[in-house]
Amino acid sequence: MARKHTRRQFLHGRSLTDAVEDMLDGTQAEPTTPETKVSYLRFGRKAMACQFEAVFDVYRFRQGAEAALKALDFVDELEQQLSVYREDSEVSRLNRTAGQGPVRVAENLWKLIQVGLTLHQETQGAFDLTAGPLSKVWGFYRRSGGIPDEVSLQTAMQKVGSAAVKLDEQGQTVEFQKPGLELNFGGIGKGYALDEAGRIMFTHGVDDFLLHGGASSVLACSSAGMQAATAWPVGVGHPLKPGKQLVEIQLMNRGLSTSGSGTQFFRHAGRRYGHILDPRTGQPADGLLSVTVTAPSAALADALSTAFYVLGVEKSMDYCAKHPEIAALFVLPSTGGRVQTQAAGFAEGELVWETEPAD
Repeated sequence: MARKHTRRQFLHGRSLTDAVEDMLDGTQAEPTTPETKVSYLRFGRKAMACQFEAVFDVYRFRQGAEAALKALDFVDELEQQLSVYREDSEVSRLNRTAGQGPVRVAENLWKLIQVGLTLHQETQGAFDLTAGPLSKVWGFYRRSGGIPDEVSLQTAMQKVGSAAVKLDEQGQTVEFQKPGLELNFGGIGKGYALDEAGRIMFTHGVDDFLLHGGASSVLACSSAGMQAATAWPVGVGHPLKPGKQLVEIQLMNRGLSTSGSGTQFFRHAGRRYGHILDPRTGQPADGLLSVTVTAPSAALADALSTAFYVLGVEKSMDYCAKHPEIAALFVLPSTGGRVQTQAAGFAEGELVWETEPAD
C-alpha cells in the first residue's frame, strides 16, 4: 500500500525514502486523490556554488522527473551565462568589453540588468550589481576575508556605481561609463535561476512544486489540482543556533530568500566582519542577524533580502509599506544569546513559530 506523506514530512526528510520503497514494492502512480497517495520526490544538482533541488508529488505529476531535469539543465545554462568565475561566460565577456563601448547582450541578460538598476534606485543604492570590486578587496570573492588598507578600499570604491551602467533598449546594449566597472549577479542570480526553472516546470504541466537553491533561495508554487491549494512550509533557521529552526513560513506562489552573514565572515581584533557589504560605504553591513523576504518572484526576494540587510529595519519597513506585495522578517540580536524579531507584510497564519520569538 502506498504511504501518505505531507509536505511537512517531506521537508523534514522522511518522505523520499518511503516513496522510493513504495515504487520498489511495485506501487503504480495511477491517478488518485492526494489524500490516498502522496509521495514527494526530490531531484538535485550542484550549480552556482550550492545545491539546487526540485520537489514535486510523483503521483500527481508523472512527467515531473522530466520537467525537473530540464529545469535543472537550464540552471546550468544560466550559470554558464552569468558566472563571473568563468572567463567564457557572457557576463565575463561583457565585463571585459563594455568599458570600450556599447555591447549587445542576450535579451534575458539585458532585462535582468534593467531589474537590477531599478532595484538600485528603489533601495537607495543598497542593492548594486557593480559591487564586485568590494567583495574582491575584502577577500570574500574567493570565500576568504581580510581587512583592506584604505588605499585599496578607495580604489575599489571608485569602480562601484550602477549609475554608470548605460542601457540602450533599442539596440539591447550595455555600456560602462566608468573605468573598472563590472557586473556581478551574486545577489540576484540564484533567485532568477529559480524563476526560470519554475517557468520550465509550468511549461511541462507541473504547477505544484518547490524549487530551492542552497535552501536560502526558494520558489514555491501551489495549484488546487484535485484539492484545495496548500502552502509549502519553508523553515527559517535560527541565526544563533545552527540546526535549529526559528520559524516556518507558509509559502504559496511566491519566492523567498534569506540573507545573513552566519556562514561567510571573519574576525579581527575581536570584531566580526560579514560578507554582505554596503556598496555605498564599502564597509560590511552590521546590525542584523538575518533578513528573510518573500516576494512575487524569487529574483526579487533574493535582491531585496540583501538590500534590506544593508538598509536596516527602519528603511526596509518603509519599503515594505510602499510595496504591499513584499513581506520581510528581521532577526536582530538581543541579550543572553536570544534574538528579537520584527515582521512586515505577512498575512495571518503565514508565520508559524518553531521556537519562542524573543522580545
